[in-house]
Amino acid sequence: MMAEQQLTVGGQAVIEGVMMRSPTALAVAVRTPHGEITSKIQALRDPATRPKLLRLPVIRGVVTLFQALYLGISALNFSADQSLEEEDGKLSPMSMGLTMVFAFGLGIALFVYLPLLLTNLLEHILPSVGANSISFNAVDGVIRLIIFLAYLLGISQFKDLRRVFEYHGAEHKTIFAYENGDDLTVENVSKYSTFHPRCGTNFLLIVMMMSILVFSILRSDAAFYLKFLSRIVFIPLIAGTSYEIIRFAAKHQDKTWARWVSAPGLFLQRITTKPPSADQLEVAIAALQKVLELEKDRPASAKRSFEIVL
Repeated sequence: MMAEQQLTVGGQAVIEGVMMRSPTALAVAVRTPHGEITSKIQALRDPATRPKLLRLPVIRGVVTLFQALYLGISALNFSADQSLEEEDGKLSPMSMGLTMVFAFGLGIALFVYLPLLLTNLLEHILPSVGANSISFNAVDGVIRLIIFLAYLLGISQFKDLRRVFEYHGAEHKTIFAYENGDDLTVENVSKYSTFHPRCGTNFLLIVMMMSILVFSILRSDAAFYLKFLSRIVFIPLIAGTSYEIIRFAAKHQDKTWARWVSAPGLFLQRITTKPPSADQLEVAIAALQKVLELEKDRPASAKRSFEIVL
């Protein structure tokens, strides 16, 4: 049990189910329309075996982010197939790639282009906005945060997404129970919080805050297209640095400063997580149990790196 307890486990809510991950294993469990739980498992490459370059600080965060996006889309595709009992709608690798490109494109349009455009327009109304790079980029960052919060509040109003947020809560409760060494039963899992410091919501919020700091060094009097392109160029640096912050804070949750770093993201989870039902907890437990079963097949001597699963 001690070897298992060293694992860093994370996950993602999907359609009528939960995806759970350890550094080298993945499982998706979904509740079918007939009430049964179906699942799939997948072995993952150990992060400790990646080329040295891809294990360097910041760079490893960018790699982890791309992997998380790819695996997340794959898990969503599986959950959609199973929850709707359709077998013809599976995405091909090319379709998966195009979906990732679309997801990034939408994120850039909504959280990079739109805030920058609105800040440029506001500068014409309030010249003080463009007085210097710090004021311009601070306003740009605040608008980005407002759009992000409005986006979360907006999607939380949809009934179907509320169920996803309930499964998100089930994921967090189950991980908390595992991290505290409890047997994975509905009764044990249900007593834990739905707010977890390693949640992807925390990561996204830190990305938003980091972007304000990083973009503050960019010139505010440059042409619009240069300001936009410079923000695109800095995305990997911001994402990788945000990953390192989450990673470091996760290793020091007993420290006051780490709890302060996690606090805004935990508060935001009041939107992105909801209390789950017992049936939803059963699905999350099934997913984590599959991951732990797959991890048992690893050699006892295998190196276990501390990897944050987004």
